[in-house]
Amino acid sequence: MEYPEMHPVSSSNVAELGYDEANEIVYVRFLNGSLYRYSNVPIMEYEALDNAPSIGSYLNRNFKNVYPYERIE
Repeated sequence: MEYPEMHPVSSSNVAELGYDEANEIVYVRFLNGSLYRYSNVPIMEYEALDNAPSIGSYLNRNFKNVYPYERIE
């Protein structure tokens, strides 16, 4: 499976983020190694996540129960 380029982030539970702009999919790899894919995420929402002071908190508040997601690894 092809993933967009991921970049490391400073977070207590997220290791890296990636964004597939063409398909509006955010990829989140957690420190435990699991990889999740969030669908239908606009670029502005991804950028807000990427720039949030706490990525984990932002993810919980603005992604969970908002965007469809699945664990893919």
